[in-house]
Amino acid sequence: MPLTQAEPQATGWEPPRSLNRAQLIEISDRVLALPDLPIRRTEEIVTIPCAGMDWDIGAIIYEPEDAGRIPVGPDGRRIGFFLMHGGAGDYRVHEDLCILMAQKYGIRSVNMTYPGRFYFDDPEHNWPGDTQHPDGSVRTPIWQRGESYGLDQYEVVQDNSLSKTYGTLTLAHAKPGTRFYHRLAAWPWAFETAIIELCKRFLPASDYSIYCHGHSTGGPFSHMMLQRVENAVGIAGIENSPFGYIWQMVNGNVWPRPFNEVVVRTWRDIARYRGAEALKSRAAEVLRSLPDFIEAIYAEWGRSTYLPQIKAEYVIHLNAQDALTESATVTAQRLGLSNQETEDLIARYRGYPLPLTGEGVKPVPPLLYVITANSRDHSREAYYDIILPALAKLDPAPKARVVQFEAGVHSYQKPEEGLPRGLVPVAMELWREAIMAGYYKV
Repeated sequence: MPLTQAEPQATGWEPPRSLNRAQLIEISDRVLALPDLPIRRTEEIVTIPCAGMDWDIGAIIYEPEDAGRIPVGPDGRRIGFFLMHGGAGDYRVHEDLCILMAQKYGIRSVNMTYPGRFYFDDPEHNWPGDTQHPDGSVRTPIWQRGESYGLDQYEVVQDNSLSKTYGTLTLAHAKPGTRFYHRLAAWPWAFETAIIELCKRFLPASDYSIYCHGHSTGGPFSHMMLQRVENAVGIAGIENSPFGYIWQMVNGNVWPRPFNEVVVRTWRDIARYRGAEALKSRAAEVLRSLPDFIEAIYAEWGRSTYLPQIKAEYVIHLNAQDALTESATVTAQRLGLSNQETEDLIARYRGYPLPLTGEGVKPVPPLLYVITANSRDHSREAYYDIILPALAKLDPAPKARVVQFEAGVHSYQKPEEGLPRGLVPVAMELWREAIMAGYYKV
């Protein structure tokens, strides 16, 4: 039975514009009732040489034990997914989604953790303690096993310039010339290199078409890979931000901080989402019991510090062209590049938040977005007033559609009444139907 009874279009299959709660529950129940295939989950740590440094990248591979059960799409290649998490997290954001896709549909997926976010020294990859430490130091990325950074390499900065959105920001500001500083100058290049290498190893173009999903901050990176990975055939997204330059338009501001900083998250990052979500669903109730709501935010933060809760990716996420130029220049100087090589590297960095253009460049492939009812940032207005019009200006303009789910929040995995696995099963089924109906054919 198809997911939607949408009328046939001249251009082929079209997704529904929205799905109400009853439809979401029916689809979720139907998907969860499918029999489970035996699956295999494999952890991979791949060392990527880039910019004169080694970078250890953690990724999890999910697949059916019987590789013959991996489905083949209309293009004759196996269906593979490449997933990237949001700003605070790691691979665990998409663990349930990847397991369900393998169990219910036999789909192989690569679930990548950003450079610096995979905690190597714990079997469960849980980060220890809180993000701020009693000695005044803070949590910093781990870009290579065994490497760490102390207060000799950074200073802790407090910033209130964006307080209406973030509250007080805590940042680890790397001191010029330190290894921490040079890591922060080079990670965008390493991120691109890691994506390409993981796809080559685990979803090769000879066998797979890759459907890309990036939750929240992962969205601009999922778009970045569309034209840089040969067999990336489109976005299959839910709460999946677009190209960085378009998300900056939605946000209304370019990221104002320099490249050589890591945002160290606090309870405030829980509050900015929970408050906006409550405003859409139960504002009066929250205001009448504000102390209880605040205590719940603190408690949720205490339960979430095992996740990385650090972020350097705003420079791409919010299209900070000046910061990208500076970081490329610093990397070029360290590597002793020529003037032309330096210009090429600057152009590479500045292109990360943008679609590639020019002769012989792969066009942006089809995009399928899902937004939830109570998302803080991914509103219907943002998509129809800003994102879709911006995409329509590209030459050639990609196919782009938006589906509104009338339930859920930005963390779409969160269970709700009637939706025990959140919106994960419904998103999976929408993507599967789109793939098999030829939506991604160009």
